[in-house]
Amino acid sequence: MKLKRRELKEFLDEKVEQYNRPSFIECDPISIPHQFTNKQDIETAGFLAATIAWGNRKMILRSANRIMEMLDYSPYEFIMNSSVDEYRVVESFVHRTFNSTDLLYFLRALRHIYKNKGGLEAIFRTYQTADSLQPAIHELHKIFFELPHEKRTERHVSDPNKGSSAKKLNMYLRWMIRKDKKGVDFGIWDSIPPSILSCPLDVHSGNVARKLGLLKRKQNDAKAVAELDGVLRIFDPEDPAKYDFALFGLGAIERF
Repeated sequence: MKLKRRELKEFLDEKVEQYNRPSFIECDPISIPHQFTNKQDIETAGFLAATIAWGNRKMILRSANRIMEMLDYSPYEFIMNSSVDEYRVVESFVHRTFNSTDLLYFLRALRHIYKNKGGLEAIFRTYQTADSLQPAIHELHKIFFELPHEKRTERHVSDPNKGSSAKKLNMYLRWMIRKDKKGVDFGIWDSIPPSILSCPLDVHSGNVARKLGLLKRKQNDAKAVAELDGVLRIFDPEDPAKYDFALFGLGAIERF
């Protein structure tokens, strides 16, 4: 599909308007943190939901809702105040390759971050650069695994410095930082500008971006994220990640 840059921007802007609305929430992992109003509940529920957001969307939602049920629908309070024995309620959990060992560690790591590091937002605020959150994702990975853990669990927190597109974390950051009053993204992290967000890159958004001529790199990796950033930030320097709605909607929903 060959369009001039102005026509392409208009086309994508129309798709953003089509998908960036409350009806998008129902079948998307963002529906999990939308169950909450407390800031820390939104942050922790969103982080856990984003972590398991790969594969069949119905299965993702079923698994994420099961986690919320196990955490008594008060994820932040459960993480911060439960005993080691109470944490064991999650021992039967499994979602694809993310199992109870991983989830138990995630609960411990999140408690460590909120007790000793000022919370998730503080990490991203501290390590953001003028034009990127990818270095902050790298620092999160280091901080997240400061506690004793099994090596296998590290696969569930991506690191752009190792070449990962960090799709799930870039999606999570979009949820927390974008603020446009459309009712989908939360925009509760005022300390970080939406202009430095990166578009979550997965098989759907990557394929659509290539078909539209936005992306030449064949792999969905950190270099592809940087390449796509360069184009989307021309289209909207203040809010480039809004195009995630267009690219994902075209790919996953319209089979573009």
